[in-house]
Amino acid sequence: MNFPQLEILEDLFFIQRGYLNANHFVYRGDPPVLIDTGYIADLDTTRRIIAELGVDINDVSSIITTHCHCDHIGGHNRIQTLSGCDIHLHGIGRSFIETQDDWATWWKYYNQQAEFFKPTHSLKDGEIIRIGPHCFEVIHTPGHAADGIVLYHREEKMLLSSDTLWENDIAVHTVRVEGSAAVYNTKKSLEKLALLETILVCPGHGAAFTDFQGALERSMRRIDGYLTDRMKIGRDVLKKIIVYTLMMNKTVAADKFFGQLLNTNWFTETIDFYFNSDYQGKYDEIMEGFLKKNIVKRDGDMFLTTVKP
Repeated sequence: MNFPQLEILEDLFFIQRGYLNANHFVYRGDPPVLIDTGYIADLDTTRRIIAELGVDINDVSSIITTHCHCDHIGGHNRIQTLSGCDIHLHGIGRSFIETQDDWATWWKYYNQQAEFFKPTHSLKDGEIIRIGPHCFEVIHTPGHAADGIVLYHREEKMLLSSDTLWENDIAVHTVRVEGSAAVYNTKKSLEKLALLETILVCPGHGAAFTDFQGALERSMRRIDGYLTDRMKIGRDVLKKIIVYTLMMNKTVAADKFFGQLLNTNWFTETIDFYFNSDYQGKYDEIMEGFLKKNIVKRDGDMFLTTVKP
């Protein structure tokens, strides 16, 4: 599978992945730098993509981390082991990793595969970080993730928005991990981004886009919807994480999938919190909708998703 590559600045490439793997960036100058590293199970593909741009992961000098969710840090530990690279991340995320808090990073909560690594530099809101000759401002944007950051290139009016701003959707809000203020924090983060003059956005998932104001307005409407109807948060968690779980596993036995979800922290707690513990009813409702829309397919005795990883 080929993945779109866009040179957004001299020798700095935006790599568009799918839904399982977050988008990431490769600076192929001397020394090479990465921003985020995808999901751990797809590290071989990530390595190939980086190599196509002329960078050997053994030569990577540093990795910049937008937040510590599994789809953004999957390659960190193994690349660091091979290259001895520095790893930069927000101070909150650094605390999560150094104390091996796999709950705050969502890994344990969502039953995800990830590895701890060795942070070397803490990033602060307003700090300027250099990627080769290119200077980016670090902006702390909590909400989706307590340690979430975006990177802003002021001269080129370019925003690397990670999971804080997508073009037509918003990222999952895990209130049971991030706290009841998570949605409010996202709204504040979006208001902070609205002050930036931006002509190109490179998000954490999906293609790069130029309709910055439109994306902000759509995200704000979704957040306002969350604030007026909290069940929208719960439905979003269930739909997105069920699809994500199917992608992580590639296929699951149709007659066992519900039982597997019951054994996770996130599934039962989400339905307890938002839907009065109606486990079977909500599962049936969501899966029937997915099958009807061809988001999930049944192949014999197995379920799989049509969403690209």
